Amino acid sequence: MGCNSFLVGIAGGSASGKTTLAREIRDALRPDVALIEQDFYYRDRSHLPLNERDKINFDHPDSLDFDFMYEQLLALKNGKTIRAPYYDFRTFSSQNDVLEIKPTNIVIVEGILIFAVEKIRELFDITLFLDVPSDLRLLRRIQRDMRERGRDLEVINNQYLREVRPMHEEFVEPSKEFADTIISGDWNIKETVDSISEKLLSCAQ
Repeated sequence: MGCNSFLVGIAGGSASGKTTLAREIRDALRPDVALIEQDFYYRDRSHLPLNERDKINFDHPDSLDFDFMYEQLLALKNGKTIRAPYYDFRTFSSQNDVLEIKPTNIVIVEGILIFAVEKIRELFDITLFLDVPSDLRLLRRIQRDMRERGRDLEVINNQYLREVRPMHEEFVEPSKEFADTIISGDWNIKETVDSISEKLLSCAQ
């Protein structure tokens, strides 16, 4: 058994910069920080036919296995090593027991819905919310999904209007009230990383 971990939650809308911020903080504070992504915990849908996979709403809490996520975060918080899953968006498949994550001094968890689920958010010692304008987030999402997930503009547009925007309004935006700190606008990455890193080091002692 290792040391107990100090859990940090970073939430915000799709393409608000959560993953970028979390990875930059991790890199700045290595080896004292581990990173957990909400995306690890999407439910496996590889058994579904292609036309059914297209109907999956990845922005609704039901698309994620939050019970398993809770178990693993609680284990880390209590000083235990976990083996997290990995989700492949191109094949809609989850590979279980593949990512070994040890209970470092600080564990950062990032995702759009992590404050929308009560038992998840209650695990965090510090909560941060990235409040970025919707037009900027949409532009970033288009660039990311075309580059990393092989999707065309029409698919991205339809998904945004049908799922991303309404789910943001129903689940993500209201969860902002649970954040200890709200980072607004098109924030500066270096200044934000330096400020948060310093705060985490002092709080996690």
